[in-house]
Amino acid sequence: MAQMIKGFLFDLDGVIVDTAGYHYKAWKKLTNELGFDIDEEFNENLKGISRMDSIAKILEYGKVTLSESEILALATKKNEWYVEMIDQMTAENILPGIPALITQIKALGLKMALGSASKNAPRILERIGLNEAFDAVVDGNSVSKSKPDPEVFVKGAEMLNLAPTECVVVEDAFAGIQAAHAAGMKAIGIGKATDLPNADFIMPSFVGFDLKSFLQEMPAQQSIETK
Repeated sequence: MAQMIKGFLFDLDGVIVDTAGYHYKAWKKLTNELGFDIDEEFNENLKGISRMDSIAKILEYGKVTLSESEILALATKKNEWYVEMIDQMTAENILPGIPALITQIKALGLKMALGSASKNAPRILERIGLNEAFDAVVDGNSVSKSKPDPEVFVKGAEMLNLAPTECVVVEDAFAGIQAAHAAGMKAIGIGKATDLPNADFIMPSFVGFDLKSFLQEMPAQQSIETK
């Protein structure tokens, strides 16, 4: 192969499964209880960041000041609503193209890790039947800093015993792409170029994706320098 990529690090929400809608419903319910509302555009700001960082942004947006204990209670309440929804998930919730991509990664002998801010990542992987698919899982329970801090991806590479330059991150959030670059890794953005202008590669989904061809052509595709 014309490259030295040996591993892939995946975000979870919006990449493996689409739980953004569940998060949005739970956050919206919470803000309504606090006396204000958020829309889907504001919810984009919450993608890829931790629960507590999300609450901080929400309270700032709603101009609400609460004590630390009240904030923790809100975080617990939101998570309970969210967990009720994700507990209904099955393998049918895996996004199109992902099962085939996982098969291709394993067939080429590459390593694979999950790098998610979600503390519910193991629960979701179990529900959708992918808890044994990853060589390593780094989630909100094992990191202290949320994206765009690179901690989650740095730790993922370490657990795979790979150098950052040997890893490619798959993300759907601007903050996640920033984290990948801060870790010294290239990043594939899943979504629209207008939403992820900092991604090295952009694609709407992995449907019909040929991993072997992508890796062979990768140097010619790099149109955006790693930040």
